[in-house]
Amino acid sequence: ARTRAIAMWTAVGTAGGATGGLVGGLLTDYLSWRWVFLINVPVGLVVGFVAVRWLRAERRAGGRQRLDLPGAVLVTAGVGLLAFGIGETERHGWTALFPLVAGVVLMALFVVVESRTAQPLVRLGLFRLRSVAVGNLATLVGTMAGFALWYFLSLYMQNVLHYSAVRTGLSFLPHTAGIIIGSRLAPALMARMDARLLAGAGGLLAAAGFAWQSVVLDADGTFLGSILGPGATMALGFGLLMTPLVQASTAGVPSSEAGAVAGVVNTSRVIGGAIGLTLLGTAAARSGADLVGGYSTAFVVAAAITTAGTALVAFLPRAGK
Repeated sequence: ARTRAIAMWTAVGTAGGATGGLVGGLLTDYLSWRWVFLINVPVGLVVGFVAVRWLRAERRAGGRQRLDLPGAVLVTAGVGLLAFGIGETERHGWTALFPLVAGVVLMALFVVVESRTAQPLVRLGLFRLRSVAVGNLATLVGTMAGFALWYFLSLYMQNVLHYSAVRTGLSFLPHTAGIIIGSRLAPALMARMDARLLAGAGGLLAAAGFAWQSVVLDADGTFLGSILGPGATMALGFGLLMTPLVQASTAGVPSSEAGAVAGVVNTSRVIGGAIGLTLLGTAAARSGADLVGGYSTAFVVAAAITTAGTALVAFLPRAGK
């Protein structure tokens, strides 16, 4: 049941992202790019209202929990400074070390605060489990390149192929289908094989898609020749990767803390994506005005990063079939 829930979470999240891309394209083309941000106000209010009602019910059942505000501020500022420092390295060289060092210091303070507070955001003792420690590291590294699929392909389609925002959003529908198909196939495949093996296969498939994408990018490219094949390969690979990776990352965790660990894995995924996108953007910027060359470089680096993250899967403990 948990495996199916993880697969559904991945599929629904991907479908939401694809819908957002398409709606964003419609808003940009027919209203203004500002509506991409404004639309989040009513959506956020509705989601917030529903969440507050649900969280109130949970609080009555599980007791009142105090927000670890110092921990939340430290980890947010720390990750933000790390991403900012990486992004500024290309333009400012060694002076970018200051935000990087500050980010490391804040993350160290976060660990200290979490080790001493009664109700931490993350119970650090969980990381003594090899599944949690290695799983989060593999998730962080393996998904550092995940956002590149959407970001750099979107730039390529609009800046090089001159697609409209709507056409770009529509062009991502096969990629979305790839992730959903991979996520739906994963539970059935995990019933027949080790989750680590499936995660490794998915990660390598995604890395192959990144490498393929770096080769076929062209100033005169087409959707069929330069986008569909490698993009669908990357998407299918990530769909096959995430469900078994989350499953293996929670192996050996008490059921009472499985939700917390899954939340940590999701946080690692988001942090990895943010830092990875900054890193890949810096790599792409080295090509200057050569947009295609810069995007190709980003996909080469993405392939290497995804391969490295996939290699970490081998160090996960064996999860139950």
